[in-house]
Amino acid sequence: MDSAAIDRFEASRGRLASLAYRLLGSAADAEDAVQDMFLRWQAADRERIEVPEAWLTKVTTNLCVDRLRSAQARHERAAGVWLPEPLLEGDPMLGPAETFERRESVSLAVLILMERLSPVERAAYVLREAFSYPHAEIAGILDISESASQQHVHRARIRVAAERHGGDEVDPASARRIVEEFLDAAMSGRTERLVAMLTADATAVSDGYGLARRLLRYNTREHIAAYVRAGFKPTPAKRRLAGGSPAFYIALVNGSPAVLAVVDDRVVGTVAFEVADGKVASLHGIAAADRLARLNETWRHHEPDAPVITAW
Repeated sequence: MDSAAIDRFEASRGRLASLAYRLLGSAADAEDAVQDMFLRWQAADRERIEVPEAWLTKVTTNLCVDRLRSAQARHERAAGVWLPEPLLEGDPMLGPAETFERRESVSLAVLILMERLSPVERAAYVLREAFSYPHAEIAGILDISESASQQHVHRARIRVAAERHGGDEVDPASARRIVEEFLDAAMSGRTERLVAMLTADATAVSDGYGLARRLLRYNTREHIAAYVRAGFKPTPAKRRLAGGSPAFYIALVNGSPAVLAVVDDRVVGTVAFEVADGKVASLHGIAAADRLARLNETWRHHEPDAPVITAW
């Protein structure tokens, strides 16, 4: 393959990776999909491809749809242990962030809700909400009619909106302040403060440091407060599991404020928060090492603010 063809693909790589990540919810799977796309680009009769960017988008989207439809992917997601792979602010795979809709499309909460959509609904929703494709182009990418594209996006919007805890976008400084107060309450051991800072319909999900056979879910404020208090309570066993005594930082993960536990410049766990109406609406606790691999790559080049807790 000549250098011009490689350069053309490389110019689209970031956009394709961002698309694949939104569709698959996994940075590792997105990278695999983009690599598969490169092999197809390499083997294609490129002289017959009139608009390379459109062709690359179409083939990448359908590679991801096929992955979502595969028996293995359905089994992994149905087994109750799947969570999105979190990405740190500044990761190019997060992709376009010019509008609220584009930023929201990559939040952990929305990535989880999109698991309930069919693969085609998910693809149509992502192409429309995150990349602003017109329905005529979405129809061509997915080999469906334009009216079908409109219906898929409409249904997806309704399903996602119906289960979203948040509403309008929250000012980052305000969200950070709420998370700092929540962390302070967690460290104080006063669960009544935690309960008061949760919305009435708050939820929490955790991978149990990757040790639980299924995700741990909490659906009442009292249970969430107890989970948070127990999770942030330091013990020798937790320090051994983490590989030391972590410092805690606040950063943005998938566009939302998050607490990161860091030992020797290695992120060993993160809790991402969704804030609504001045309170915490949902928490996503992720500590399995394989889910934090890409976040750690970005963290090594990140210049964080000072830790909010230096010794735990």
